[in-house]
Amino acid sequence: MISSIYLISFFAIILGLIFWARFESGKADRLFRIMTIGALLTYFGSWVAQIAPVDYKVEVIVRDLMVIAASGAVFTWVARKRKLFILLLAVVVAAGYWYYKNVLEPSSFPYVMEQSEIELDSSGELLVELVPDFTPTQISALEDFLMDHNANYEIAFPDIQRADWTDLDDYILVNSINDQGIDALKSKLAAFPFVENVEYNEMIQLSPIESVPQERDQKRRVDPQFGIDDPGVEQLWSFRQMKMDQLYNVLEKENIQPQKKALIAILDTGVDSKHEDIKDNYTSIVKSSDDDPKGHGTHCAGIAAAVTNNGVGVASYSRNNAYTRVTSIKVLSKMGFGSQKMIINGILKAADKGADVISMSLGGPSNDLKQKAYSDAVAYANKKGAIVVAAAGNSNANSKNYGPVNAKGIIGVSAVDSELKKASFSNTVQDLKMGIAAPGVGIYSTIPGSQYATYNGTSMATPYVAGLIGLMKSINPDIKTDEVYKILKETGVKTGSTRETGKFIQPAAAVKALTSK
Repeated sequence: MISSIYLISFFAIILGLIFWARFESGKADRLFRIMTIGALLTYFGSWVAQIAPVDYKVEVIVRDLMVIAASGAVFTWVARKRKLFILLLAVVVAAGYWYYKNVLEPSSFPYVMEQSEIELDSSGELLVELVPDFTPTQISALEDFLMDHNANYEIAFPDIQRADWTDLDDYILVNSINDQGIDALKSKLAAFPFVENVEYNEMIQLSPIESVPQERDQKRRVDPQFGIDDPGVEQLWSFRQMKMDQLYNVLEKENIQPQKKALIAILDTGVDSKHEDIKDNYTSIVKSSDDDPKGHGTHCAGIAAAVTNNGVGVASYSRNNAYTRVTSIKVLSKMGFGSQKMIINGILKAADKGADVISMSLGGPSNDLKQKAYSDAVAYANKKGAIVVAAAGNSNANSKNYGPVNAKGIIGVSAVDSELKKASFSNTVQDLKMGIAAPGVGIYSTIPGSQYATYNGTSMATPYVAGLIGLMKSINPDIKTDEVYKILKETGVKTGSTRETGKFIQPAAAVKALTSK
């Protein structure tokens, strides 16, 4: 929204100056003077509100003000030559469109990091897709080239269970030993006739999230609204806004039975599998992922699939815990860092281990907007029967510039607060093919050591959507991503800025729509 105001106010200044110069006296002069000044103040306000480095913002405003000043001088000169006014107007429209497409859109707001600012994995900076059935001669030529450029390679994804279902078995990971000239190396590799695609192996880091420590309340009592005895539910505004009591009643009164216990895979920093409010819903598929030194993955797991009606902690999407179970695959370090290769390997492993839903509360800015490697991984997961969900990001920017959420086939999740207003930090999803909103501010959930805390982030919104999709997959195991998204969108409710956030999920309505088909 702020970026749109910035663009509109910039062009409003230009138009105001045109007509102010044209009509120099009377009411019209006063009207266009007020319009120009108002647009200028709005422009400055939107500029201040943008999230970007100070030097970048200064560069943008100096550029824009120079254009505005030059435009004002030209308009004043042309105003004395009345016959040129219409011609000037046409020129301004054409020039304005060119300026928007070539200057404002690519190098203004929302701010997108330059590649030099996006860290690459030092153990392998480039993911390179070779043509299928590449020959020994081609590999030999590639090896000679890499040796000449002080680089080496390894197979990027060697453990795919069904390599015949994907192109990812044709990917190699290229490592520049001296870490120099990566951009040039990327361009040269892309020029090889047997290279189909080259992408940066970008690093991502979990966005900072605010936390509020909480004391454990272990008083066992049945919540009169939701009919469950988990004490932490009192702190879950999300349950009220999602009308979770209606969901519970629909499942029980309409006797909706699970066809399977759907598996939700949390791709994160790990999950504390021994947590008091997770362990009875937890299934281990990778032993090394069953602990969580950071706590982020455990918080997400509790949102998606905490044990309900056990007298401790929080709750999830059914009173009897019959519909979903949760598991973990570590794709991030204990400090919250991970690479594109690590995340893709996690998607492949989750799919091969039978995940029904893959939840990724992670991501970061990316220059590889095509995201073919991520998209190939999601397509593979879809073939295996999994639906993939990812966080929109916490930079108050457009998520189309963030991976992996901008990859094909992913449902992106924005965050809203208790009043269903877009969270101030949440990226927007209007340019994603599939974007939806969920609770992401002040979310109380599990953390390691059978403790609990309140966090903010699209990281918290994502497992809310993953948990609901897990419920839907348990009822209808064959449902596909586009079908799920259609139901979530059609049954969701409007937010304070629906275009930017997508619809806000309504579990009971979604299940009713699913079972009425």
